[in-house]
Amino acid sequence: MIIKKKPRKHHLLDEPILHENHKRPVTRREFLGAGLVSGGAMVMGNSLLSALAANPALAASIEDCGLDSRGAGKIPFIAFDLGGGANIAGSNVLVGGPQGQFDLLSTAGYSKMGVPGDMVPGLTETNPSNTSNGDYTDTSFGLAFHSDSAFLRGMLAVTSQATRDGTNGCVIPARSDNDTGNNPHNPMYGIYKAGADGELLSLIGSRSSDSGGRSMAPASMIDLSVRPTKIDRPGDVTGLVDTGGLVGLLSQTDSVAVMDAVERISKAKLGISGSGSINSTAETNQQMHCSYLATTANIRDYGDPAALDPLQDPDVTGLFGDTGSLPVDGVTASLNNSYFAKVASVMKMCIDGRAGAGTIEQGGYDYHDGTRATGEIRDLRAGIGMGMCLEYARLKNKQLMLYVFSDGSVASNGRIDDSVDGRGKGEWTGDNSSTAASFFLVYNPGSAPVLLGADNAEKARHQQLGHFRASGSVETSSTTPGSNNVNLLVEMVVLNYMALHGNGNSTALTSALGSHSLGSNLERLIAFNSIR
Repeated sequence: MIIKKKPRKHHLLDEPILHENHKRPVTRREFLGAGLVSGGAMVMGNSLLSALAANPALAASIEDCGLDSRGAGKIPFIAFDLGGGANIAGSNVLVGGPQGQFDLLSTAGYSKMGVPGDMVPGLTETNPSNTSNGDYTDTSFGLAFHSDSAFLRGMLAVTSQATRDGTNGCVIPARSDNDTGNNPHNPMYGIYKAGADGELLSLIGSRSSDSGGRSMAPASMIDLSVRPTKIDRPGDVTGLVDTGGLVGLLSQTDSVAVMDAVERISKAKLGISGSGSINSTAETNQQMHCSYLATTANIRDYGDPAALDPLQDPDVTGLFGDTGSLPVDGVTASLNNSYFAKVASVMKMCIDGRAGAGTIEQGGYDYHDGTRATGEIRDLRAGIGMGMCLEYARLKNKQLMLYVFSDGSVASNGRIDDSVDGRGKGEWTGDNSSTAASFFLVYNPGSAPVLLGADNAEKARHQQLGHFRASGSVETSSTTPGSNNVNLLVEMVVLNYMALHGNGNSTALTSALGSHSLGSNLERLIAFNSIR
């Protein structure tokens, strides 16, 4: 039964959320979940000492020193870590029974997910949007969303039709604990083990943690030698590379010429003739030699600040419109806002190949405050960020895998928020891990990824890996290994990343991770055919 009452006051976009039934936040994770902190950053560039700590082979050229790399050539990977327990299933991404997203649940099941009885999938819409299928579903991005999804509205606001046409996605029903960073949700290390790497950094994240986000990484995957570097603002990006004082005093071309001259003099002092090998004294000499070459390469590639700076990239700034500020249903997207500066910085680093994979963490998603408006506005902002990553990938003609997860989820008791921002949908009234899910979107220039399966029915089962019960809870028996195990959910995400490269098999997954626990029939856990 739908119950209507006077709506409660919702929280503003960046206003902290403190619940009476939650203990007072103490740890940094708890502060992030409530939206009380965002964090600072400090990033250090390479130095001579870090070059000396490396162990390359003897070399006499930029290429031989390994300085001509543009990353590992893998698909860029970006994860959105929505800290606090955001709604993903039902009200945002459509979920259904064993036959896929359109195997519709009961009205009560959708109500639990915040979808009122007069907006459940399958009903005829009175005033459908331009992109809706007319039945409260929308497949603009391949993956089906509720047509009034806040994620969807945000993505639609900043993407072109060409971007949508090149995108497809998959939803994974999977339980996880509520309101805790102890969920091993983050796949960064697994993606690195699968081959992702960057020109400057292997992994980045918007938070200074071992995972780069709020949720932890599975312990078996962690490799602290590639611990994510904290990137959450344009200044972090531009501070990664030190080209010295030459650029600014001289042109970029003249600066490179000066460094070449310095390098030749240094080679003579180290006993190196021409472009030949180094004398036998000297692996240390070689390291010094390569460090000079590294500075030359940095000036060559990054002497122009626009090469790294999101604020000087017209493809980034253009996402915010001619005025630099894009209003979307009560959310103003601007690079002056810390969230969008974070999104711009991480997406540019990853999609440009400077980093192999990155996490964008945002707190404040523990939004069961007895309103719908608080969650709608925060989901809308997250959706705008997701859409900007997809659109930027199209502008750069790059592929992208975008993964969205949260620690736990929320549920509604059917009470309706009729405020403007509540949009006549169910208020979020409590935590509920049984309504949780994760999803990923894949952009491929020119043509959207193709689902596995010989017919539409089989393809539908690959678009939703696992399913929900009619009552609106994740089915945890006889479905996927990740439905009730977050560690295995991450293994499924890594498997799908590898499958996009044509390596979705047990041998390749074992080689990457050391071992896995997904069983022998991995094809049933893969969404798409290879795009590589």
